[in-house]
Amino acid sequence: MAKNLIVILGPTASGKTRVGVRLAYDFNGEIISADSRQVYRNMNIGTGKDLNEYVINGRQIPYHLIDVVEPEDEFNLFEFQKRFYEIFKGIHGRNRLPVLVGGTGLYLESVLCEYDMPEAPLNGETRNDLRRKTKDKLQKILCGLKPQLHNRTDLDDTERLIRAIEIERARNVRNQKKKEKPKIEAGVFGVKWERNALRSRITKRLEERLKQGMVEEVSGLQCAGLSWKKLESFGLEYRFISQYLQKKITFDEMKNKLNIAIHQFAKRQETWFRRMEKKGIIINWVVKDDYSSLKEIVVKLLK
Repeated sequence: MAKNLIVILGPTASGKTRVGVRLAYDFNGEIISADSRQVYRNMNIGTGKDLNEYVINGRQIPYHLIDVVEPEDEFNLFEFQKRFYEIFKGIHGRNRLPVLVGGTGLYLESVLCEYDMPEAPLNGETRNDLRRKTKDKLQKILCGLKPQLHNRTDLDDTERLIRAIEIERARNVRNQKKKEKPKIEAGVFGVKWERNALRSRITKRLEERLKQGMVEEVSGLQCAGLSWKKLESFGLEYRFISQYLQKKITFDEMKNKLNIAIHQFAKRQETWFRRMEKKGIIINWVVKDDYSSLKEIVVKLLK
């Protein structure tokens, strides 16, 4: 059966955005981002948006789910999946090819595994009740609702804990109306590098971003009113640079810790992708962003 969605995934610094954009250029496509942080406005360098890569030979490749909410706002898995389906249908309505690009495994899985995501509207009274509880108590409530919790980051932040509890409670409500989902036939590709090569790319990319003004970006967000706590909740670049700007660590400590943390993050991404394969998702791995080989396979999948 011909594919109606092409997915390009890979760990950070693998070059997946460049590959996805080239595909969109060659196959009359549009990019849908599957990155949990690129949805936020004014968080450009730290999230690696690399918007200059979306222009090829003077042609702007359309992209979606980048710069769609303010950093103060909440964006979660439910919101991603809902918007993805709307965008997916819109792209097909324009007779173009949707190309889903990203490294946030949970977002990718929500589409490829057709997660059943219930609508869980915010409830002020319930939230106030949950906010009076300790983090340990909230963690026990969430684990009781969802024993097999894959997104462990929900356990570290109180607001995420509360939101996750709301979602799981909504999921457990009987007779939940099922959302109509478009039929997805996806061809999935992963960009893979030898371990040492990827490590080198990660370190080089970090140096480049620091030169581009990543520290100044974080400082600007804080000066614009974003709290240190909120900045640190975005993790990685925003967490360690925030600690440096608060003089909790030196610049060299920040850079070294951040470099190590990004390498560890890349390993976790690769582990998640392997888990996706164990679930039955077929990932066609492309070594060192070998675009010509990938393009040949895509041509066959779209017939």
